[in-house]
Amino acid sequence: MIEIMDTTLRDGEQTNGVSFSVHEKKSIARMLIKELNVDRIEIASARVSDGEFESVRGISEWAAKAGCLDRIEALGFIDNGLSLRWIKDAGCYVVNMLCKGSIKHVTEQLRKTPEQHIADITGQILLAKEMGIDMNLYLEDWSNGMKNSPDYVYHLVDSLKRHHVRRFMLPDTLGILDPEWTYRYCKDMVDRYPELHFDFHAHNDYGLAVANAYSAVRAGVKGIHATINGLGERAGNASLSGVVAVLHDQLKERTSIVEEKINHASKSVEMYSGIHIAPNQPIVGENVFTQCAGVHADGDSKNNLYFNSLMPERFGRIREYALGKTSGKANIRKNLEALGIDLDEESMRKVTQRVIELGDKKEIVTREDLPYIISDVLRYDIQENKIKILNYSLSLTQGLKPVATLKVEIDDKAYEETATGDGQYDAFVRALRKIYKSLNRPFPMLVNYAVSIPPGGRTDAFVQTVITWRHEGVEFKTRGLDADQIEAAIKATIKMLNKIEN
Repeated sequence: MIEIMDTTLRDGEQTNGVSFSVHEKKSIARMLIKELNVDRIEIASARVSDGEFESVRGISEWAAKAGCLDRIEALGFIDNGLSLRWIKDAGCYVVNMLCKGSIKHVTEQLRKTPEQHIADITGQILLAKEMGIDMNLYLEDWSNGMKNSPDYVYHLVDSLKRHHVRRFMLPDTLGILDPEWTYRYCKDMVDRYPELHFDFHAHNDYGLAVANAYSAVRAGVKGIHATINGLGERAGNASLSGVVAVLHDQLKERTSIVEEKINHASKSVEMYSGIHIAPNQPIVGENVFTQCAGVHADGDSKNNLYFNSLMPERFGRIREYALGKTSGKANIRKNLEALGIDLDEESMRKVTQRVIELGDKKEIVTREDLPYIISDVLRYDIQENKIKILNYSLSLTQGLKPVATLKVEIDDKAYEETATGDGQYDAFVRALRKIYKSLNRPFPMLVNYAVSIPPGGRTDAFVQTVITWRHEGVEFKTRGLDADQIEAAIKATIKMLNKIEN
């Protein structure tokens, strides 16, 4: 069993622009412990602010009542006991003490000798024990320590391992490692100190945080640090969703995490943090369980040929089939099945053609749009129309009225006219009226004009234009659907003309 320590509320809050309120921290902490079942959570840094103190105290009070106070941790510093007292006063009893894991940080940042620094750490360990506080040690810049001063790292651990330290935490603070070096350095520590518990803490500067966590577990570390959505300083930390999926599937390791709660946690933290999830982010991105190509949907219908172990249901999600210019009948049929709609082959051909047409203009057609497309396509077949638009041109110029030129076919004869109007559609209708007037044909009165996005639809899919007409004392409506509002209105108008013609 690999321990997962989530540091969204501490390291994740170091993301530029992220600051959780007291209420938000408490809500996220509850979710991580009670829903996701994370083994431990790191909730704050000591002595940061009064607000941070209140958040730690609020979470600690809740955790004490819930019987999980031992799973709540806070970052502390070597500061003569100030951090320890701050953390204890806030009601927390596990400190993750930050010490220096590389000789460079000791001599250049602290300007101390290794012996002096080890003495300072030892003093804090003994004080924590007196105060009833459990201690874990962060070896800050450990990856550079192993790269440039391994003897210092060994000397540090040799000096501290006999004391009251529950876990030695190995951070790649500057995100310099790759999977090969992560494995080598972690294996070195595990082999040298088999009796100690080691955690690995990855940063994502090279996009390798999850891969490095994978290598650390292969090397024998017992705990991995992660954040929801990979939040963290600079390029962020290892994402919890990616770490869990890789450990479960690639290494066949067990964790305590409840996979089906991952997506909910991800969306909640996205909302609280204001940091949007990339659509292609593994496991939690909007697009990662969406098949776009029609051939993939076809393969999924034939013994799930395009499935892998990352089944969306595992993570509280569902598989979707995108609708657009790459859609085939299989994509559309999958969406229709989900809506409980069955179409014959000819209707499927017409609907598929219309979806592809819309996809050429815009990026997304949603499942919720399909009933409107079906209604539009199957109730209005242009081949049966006596009146057809052959060509039209709409122009909009600053300081001038919009102009429309159109050519329309009525009873197999073409007519062309140009007009100006108060808008492009108004100009189009005026040109059309000219043609009808020249033929002594009545033209209905436009009573109402409404534009909407179909329920559940998206603005980058298409719009629905509904026009109410009055003709010979009767009112009726026609609808047009298109990615462009004016074109949707023109389609509604042509439907109207054919309706009165018939």
